[in-house]
Amino acid sequence: MCGVVGYTGRKQALPVLLRGLYTLEYRGYDSAGVVVEAPDGLHVVKTQGRMKTLDEKIQGLGGLPGVCGVGHTRWATHGAPSDVNAHPHVSQDGRFAVVHNGIIENYLELREELKADGFVFKSDTDTETVVHLFQKLYCGDMVKTLAAVVRRLRGGFALSVVSADNPGELVCVRRDNPLIVGFGEGENMIASDIPAILPVTRRYVVPNDEEIVHLTPDSVRFYSLNGEELHHDVLTVDWDVAAAEKGGFDHFMLKEIFEQPRAVRDTVSSRIKDGLPALDEYGLTDDVFKHVRNIHVVACGSALHAGLVGKAAIERLARVPVLAQVASEFRYSDPIIGPDDLCIIISQSGETADTLAALREAKKRGARTVAICNVVSSSAAREADSVLYTWAGPEIAVATTKAYSAQLAALYLIAVRAALARGTMDQETARRYCEEILALPGKIEALLETREEMSRLAKLYCDREDTFFLGRGIDYAAAQEASLKLKEISYVHSEAYAGGELKHGTISLIEEGTLVVSLATDPALYEKIVSNIKSVKARGAAVILATNGDYQADGEVCDHLVRLPACLPELAASLSIVPLQLLAYYIGVYRGCDIDKPRNLAKSVTVE
Repeated sequence: MCGVVGYTGRKQALPVLLRGLYTLEYRGYDSAGVVVEAPDGLHVVKTQGRMKTLDEKIQGLGGLPGVCGVGHTRWATHGAPSDVNAHPHVSQDGRFAVVHNGIIENYLELREELKADGFVFKSDTDTETVVHLFQKLYCGDMVKTLAAVVRRLRGGFALSVVSADNPGELVCVRRDNPLIVGFGEGENMIASDIPAILPVTRRYVVPNDEEIVHLTPDSVRFYSLNGEELHHDVLTVDWDVAAAEKGGFDHFMLKEIFEQPRAVRDTVSSRIKDGLPALDEYGLTDDVFKHVRNIHVVACGSALHAGLVGKAAIERLARVPVLAQVASEFRYSDPIIGPDDLCIIISQSGETADTLAALREAKKRGARTVAICNVVSSSAAREADSVLYTWAGPEIAVATTKAYSAQLAALYLIAVRAALARGTMDQETARRYCEEILALPGKIEALLETREEMSRLAKLYCDREDTFFLGRGIDYAAAQEASLKLKEISYVHSEAYAGGELKHGTISLIEEGTLVVSLATDPALYEKIVSNIKSVKARGAAVILATNGDYQADGEVCDHLVRLPACLPELAASLSIVPLQLLAYYIGVYRGCDIDKPRNLAKSVTVE
């Protein structure tokens, strides 16, 4: 949930660190700091607030000369946002500095031990425990010392350490948290995410858990905790730096909404061959689907909402039971899952802590696991039995849009493939579904033209403090994602309900002027949802209806109509979400919200 960046080379480190931290600010933005090695020791500047505040503070000091250092942008876990709690944290003797992403679960126990040894703590963080422990265990060798520290720590983390005693060197390690190592020419880097290394290099490695990485300007070496040197194949980033920039849009979120046609097209086009889904290379074979007892879809947040749509589509088409579960509940629920089950875990980053824990639980119980994720060589991609990448490209805005749409597209392919394997769909029907999946990018492009209309509606309703989303069947799953987008971006209280649940209590919240957004994309449920809409209209609600049905905004059915292209019902969530993403975006804009960095949120949730 925090951003870590480190550099060692022959040019000034500070500009590289600051640029990297600006790139990583989506991972946390309540405080930030840097430490740079100088001839007279470690120089640290840190502050509560965003990167701009840190940048201005450093400029006021006249800069920080030095060619090696690390930086951090924070999402607070232990200790409120403050200058003291900001990273980096420095050892009592001033010789070592640490930045940290994650949680040290046994920090209180270690803190008491270190206090007994005479260490004095200045902050409320778990991280300060690490740097004092590093000083205590220091043996003259950075790699051996970090290995000794890791053996004492419980929890998940990514750590990077610099030392006044070892100019030009930095050491780092990860456990269940993201870390990228970038290979340059006479300079090397570490970072929490790929965009931060791109100004220096496109060549990178993702180290395995508990591998110690030792960097100098001319070398990068990997070691096990026992000191054995390890080797990795170096990967190359195949997307352009511009993909992680705004490209003329006011916000990354808006840019990424408009990138959805490409994200969906790239995710599906190479996986449909001869008109049918080709997923055997991802371990999704006839044999898997023919013999599966249950399919478990496990995810968090928007990925879970994609999973709910996928559940409905797979059950309808393949007639196999699907359980969609919150990852943070799955691992603690003693799940009924075993060798006859398939577990699909969904995570944009592939590093979501709860989702990774669920993946490991499913594997431990013998289930076959498939990861749907967007980041090559992420933890989920490496640990699952197979991985189905969503080719959405870098997603910078905290609130997901294009990654969610790409996840939906991947799940549609799984649904059709499962139906073919189980004999619940013939090839002719499967080809029709694949044609419709391939047509989704064009239909999404058409819906992006609702931008002006959604802006107008947003301006009309941006003062509402409560909004309700209604849907039935797959539309209910889609409504949950639409509601989450509004909450995340505009801070408007919003809830999504199955239309039939209105009469079971929810309708008591409807009063004159309440905004209700309803989805109607399944002809089999048109009459039912319209009946629900009329119930809220009768109680004074203002209704926006997103539908592919033949309705008019006649005041009885709705106040505003958003027309969707015709689509197979199982695929309609890919279309209905687009105008509602735009609605959420513009409501946030008109309310003056920080669109790309919503309060209290971070992009990759790497702590429980």
